[in-house]
Amino acid sequence: MTHILFVDDEPNVLDDLRQMLRAYRRDWTMQFCVGPKQALAALAKEPFDVVVTDMCMPEMDGAELLTRIKELYPTTLRIVLCGQSEQERILCAIGPAHQYLSKPCDPGFLRESVTRASSIEKRLNNPEMQSIASRMDSLPSLPNIYFELVEELRAPEASVARVGALISQDIGMTTKVLQLVNSSFFGLPVHVDSAKHAAALLGLNMLKPLVLTASIFRQLEESHVSSQFLEKVVAHSLAVAGVAKQLALAEKLGHKSADQAFLAGALHDIGKIILADNLGRNYTILQHKAQVENAELTALEIAQLGASHANLGAFLLGLWGLPQEIISAVAFHHDPQSSGDEAFSALTAVHVANALVNQVERIDSAYLAQVGREDQLQAWRQIADLTATPA
Repeated sequence: MTHILFVDDEPNVLDDLRQMLRAYRRDWTMQFCVGPKQALAALAKEPFDVVVTDMCMPEMDGAELLTRIKELYPTTLRIVLCGQSEQERILCAIGPAHQYLSKPCDPGFLRESVTRASSIEKRLNNPEMQSIASRMDSLPSLPNIYFELVEELRAPEASVARVGALISQDIGMTTKVLQLVNSSFFGLPVHVDSAKHAAALLGLNMLKPLVLTASIFRQLEESHVSSQFLEKVVAHSLAVAGVAKQLALAEKLGHKSADQAFLAGALHDIGKIILADNLGRNYTILQHKAQVENAELTALEIAQLGASHANLGAFLLGLWGLPQEIISAVAFHHDPQSSGDEAFSALTAVHVANALVNQVERIDSAYLAQVGREDQLQAWRQIADLTATPA
């Protein structure tokens, strides 16, 4: 049973939540607290797996409450509910929240989000990783524009104009999307000057992973990560994304799975940025040690931190509710054999693409045999060579 604590200063809101979530009593043990003081008292008596709190409360707001919970109970997953008008303030003020949900929140979506958050530890089977993630001061959040874009793309009448207009509502997002689109990776023959133009050239489905990638890197631009390190990770990630998508198409996975391979490739190293942002110089030293000693960075990360950048990235994507195929590709891209895969997937595409782009990283031949693709490596090298990469 997952133990969940809901916090709000309005009893009627809690009553509504209690009624909405009655159907999940077989899976969850739920407690509803009026205000932060009552919530902290409940946490002192027994452990909770997840805390879901309102943002605006008079005596102590959600940011302060989650900060206290982070300090006292670091392994508890923390979710905040906020109104649209509060978003800018929240993104600046809250570091201790693992996920933000907009109010009013659909009961089904709330249920899915809480279930997903509480099952991350089981999915990755790595308590140490959950512990290190919960101690992070900052994690990028999944932007609302991504959900809106997904809904638009699901509509039968989805159009380039509407998608372009949606992205254009956020000037910062538009700027970052155009920066990525105009990078040498895409090798477009013309300069792209608008979101609508980008959609027309790249296609609607390609914009979805681009928007998510752009949002994440935009948030991290104001972090402690150096611009040189961030640009290096972005360039590498886009190169891996492009090769992974071409490999998926060559293996006839279909456009949906190919898009998932692209997104997994674009995000496969997000854990490195999160670690660099939160650990600063200590993570730089760890990376330098891996280079000098010709050692695997993931092994050093696990030895010193208790988790690798791959698992940390997968943890974050799981909280966001991205598809399991993407989470798996990020989590296992350095050790794919551990996934238990028996067929070519987004994980295969990202693992191979990462190795081919890096040129020094080992491809797991036992894994290729496991998925029945041990004879395809030469063909994949040719695809990688033909795929545009950043300068």
